[in-house]
Formats: sequence, C-alpha cells, structure tokens
Amino acid sequence: MQEAVQLDRNAVSPVKIRRVSAFRRQLKKYKWLLLMTLPGVIYLFINNYIPMYGVILAFKNYNYVDGIWGSEWAGLDNFKFLFNSQDAYVITRNTFLYNFVFIVLNLVLAVLAALLINEIRDKVITRFYQSTFLLPHIISMVVVAYLVYSFLNVESGLVNRLIAKWFGAEAVSWYGEPRYWPYILVIVNAWKNVGYLSVIYFAAIIGIDKEYYEAATIDGASKWKQMTRITIPLITPVLTTMTLLAVSGILRSDFGLFYQVPMNTGALIPTTNTIDTFVYRAMTQSGDIGMSSAAGFYQSVVCFVLILAANAAVRRINKRDALF
Repeated sequence: MQEAVQLDRNAVSPVKIRRVSAFRRQLKKYKWLLLMTLPGVIYLFINNYIPMYGVILAFKNYNYVDGIWGSEWAGLDNFKFLFNSQDAYVITRNTFLYNFVFIVLNLVLAVLAALLINEIRDKVITRFYQSTFLLPHIISMVVVAYLVYSFLNVESGLVNRLIAKWFGAEAVSWYGEPRYWPYILVIVNAWKNVGYLSVIYFAAIIGIDKEYYEAATIDGASKWKQMTRITIPLITPVLTTMTLLAVSGILRSDFGLFYQVPMNTGALIPTTNTIDTFVYRAMTQSGDIGMSSAAGFYQSVVCFVLILAANAAVRRINKRDALF
C-alpha cells in the first residue's frame, strides 16, 4: 500500500514541476507588465478589500464609544427595519429602473456615435470629435449640476426665459416637479457617458481588419450591411464585456447624478432617491450607521448575484464573450 502511494506521488511530481516551471517562465516573461499593474492592485486592495471588514456594521447596533467590535449585535434587525419600510421598495425600484434605461440607451447611442465617427475619413476631425465626446465624462458632477441649474432655474434659466417664451408656454418650476426628472436624469447621464463609451467602441472598430470591408465592397455590400454584418458582429465581445460590467453595478447609482444634479431638493426625493443617496442621507441625517450599512450590504449582494447570472447567461450563448 505504501509503495502504491509512493508511486502515485512520484507520478504527480513531474506534472507539478512542469506547472511550476511554466508559471516561472510566464512570470519572468511578463514581469514588467505585472509590475505596471502593481499600483492598480494596491489601490484596489486598499480601497475595495480592506474596508470589507466594515460589513459587520450591518449586523450591529453601532455606537461611537464601543467602536465596531465593541458594539452589541443586532442580528438581522437592521435588515428588518429597512425592508419593512417603504424606502426599500422605492430605492430599489429607482436604482434598478434608472440603471436599466442607462445601460440600454447608452449602449445604443454609443455604438451609433462610434459607427458615425468611423465613417469620418479626416483624422484631424476624427480626433476633434473624440476629444469633444470625451469632455463631458471628465467634468465633475458638481459642475454638471450647476450647468443643469443654469438651464432649469425658474427665474433665469435658459429653458424658461428663452425656449418657453418662444413656444408661448408658461415657466415651469423644474425643481418642484418630480415628474420631469426621470427624463432629465436620463438625458444628463447620456450626455456625460455616451461619449466615453463611444471612444471605447470606436477603438474596437478601428482594430477590425480592413480586408473585411474591402471584400464586402467588392461584393457590392452597402454601408448599412457592412455595419450590421461586419462591424457590429466583430465588436460584440467588447459590447458584451462593457454591458456585463454595467450589469454588475445595476444597483449602484451615480451619487453625483442623483444627489448633486437635483440639488438635494426635498420635493424630488421620490423620483431621485436611490440606494446610494439613501445610505448617505441615513448616515448624515439620522446617524443610523447600522441601517445604512445594511442597505449597502444588500446592494452588494444583489449586484454580485446579478453579475453571476448575467455572466452565466452569456456563457451559455458564447463562452468566449463571458468575463469568467
């Protein structure tokens, strides 16, 4: 029996040695690339993984005197309080529906913009459009909030002073009418993010081999057929990856968009309140760290489940397009 075990170990050892040798070769080959990723890995570890110990706050009645570990356990009381209130349904509905619309609309508009930029033959003009499209993405949401305010201010806003007068309409109190804000937030989000996504998709498009288009032109394919039969199918892996990344954060909202842009106006809270803004308000107004932590934990768990489900669905269709 001992001899059989020894033979098994000897049989496995060469395999392990080859794997270790292959790993060392790869490590030596890509050592400089791995070194370049080190700052990002360190940032990810410090910013995303170290704070994970704070998830314990969701299960405690936190007080500042005893600290995190000294505070008494609350079990699932924070979750019960959250889900028994109407806020749980409202913030989940708002966060999910807004992000769903953002994902679909931004994908369509970004692909369309990338396809249009690809049709421009002048490189200078192409670079100008790329820079112009990318500019809104790097503007702070605080600045965006005041840009929106300059349009929608009741007394001096551009919409009320000029556009409404041209059409003979009455001035609208935009910051007192919640029904307009689902459309306003969708427009602002598209203006800020479509350009960034279009640059990514354009980079994928210019990586397509030109021989495909030359062959299609010889066969008499129109521009529309070239887009639908060549361009879009070949950039599908990039589209899938970006969509999966967006789905993974479908319950994570842009705090600046939903808090700064509406100017934290009380009348707009029913249509602008999301999980992120709810957590912030719970901490700053009521000081209930336990319930805000429970909301954040609930958000993370649902996002985790959704990305696993979305990735599994993609794997069933095409394994190469899945994230993992």
